Amino acid sequence: MPRKKETITLSIPPGTKEKLEAIARSLDIYWGKDPSISGLIVAIAQQSVEVGKPFTLDSNQVNALQQAIKALSDAGRIGEAQTVITLLIERGNLDAIIRQSLLKQASRLLQAWQEQIDKYRQNQQPFHLLYENSQGQELLYTVRYAEPRFFDKRFYLMIWCEETEDVENLIPDLPELWHNRNLTFDKIRSIVAASGKWREEGLGYVKVYLHFRGWMVKSYQRREDDLEDEMIGDVRQVVRRVVNEFWLIREVARYWEDCVIVSPESLRDRLKQKLLTLCELYDIETKS
Repeated sequence: MPRKKETITLSIPPGTKEKLEAIARSLDIYWGKDPSISGLIVAIAQQSVEVGKPFTLDSNQVNALQQAIKALSDAGRIGEAQTVITLLIERGNLDAIIRQSLLKQASRLLQAWQEQIDKYRQNQQPFHLLYENSQGQELLYTVRYAEPRFFDKRFYLMIWCEETEDVENLIPDLPELWHNRNLTFDKIRSIVAASGKWREEGLGYVKVYLHFRGWMVKSYQRREDDLEDEMIGDVRQVVRRVVNEFWLIREVARYWEDCVIVSPESLRDRLKQKLLTLCELYDIETKS
């Protein structure tokens, strides 16, 4: 049943309609091929967009904030310095030279995180890490092992942490991976040394059997985490140590029917559920 909609009547000065359409067009809010004023009003009410000019800063204000960034960085509060830089870049009306300078500073701050983490890794020093996830939640992890990993053209920080509460309900059938986290360096807010021992065993993992078929038999390139790689008939079987289920499922989905998760059943079931959800979203009937 269609949802009932409310209607309102607006009294606006001449030329305002065209201005509203221009704003809707700039925010990519359309009804069909035309910019939608109704959609723009709804977006403003839901606070999903902001309109108006960004705040402007004079040279003294910019200089003061840059000094604040330097002071935070020198004090080791790199996450807070990163926050100020992000605020200036996203909300400040800056000229090209200042914006470029801030982008370079942001890059150096990320490098500072990496250098600090590398020192902890070399010294096998556990540490507390404050992290802001994609939902804006701040999570505190006690890290006993860490290593950088390259996924999808980007470096991530893989950690083994004591905390498990935030993922137990997300992957209840994969307890081997409850202690692993996949973090982006730009979301790290603070790092402080912790007591205790470093985890020499490294990350938790699941041993996964993959069958590559068709064109993937010859084109698959062996990975560092592959434990076995052999031909069984016309199928290439690869046994891999998997430390993160998200990246494995993303890889398998890329190859469609030419790559199959054979075991464990828990990972097969996770992929099955994603496929069933896709079928529901695209109105594809499946056998019961």
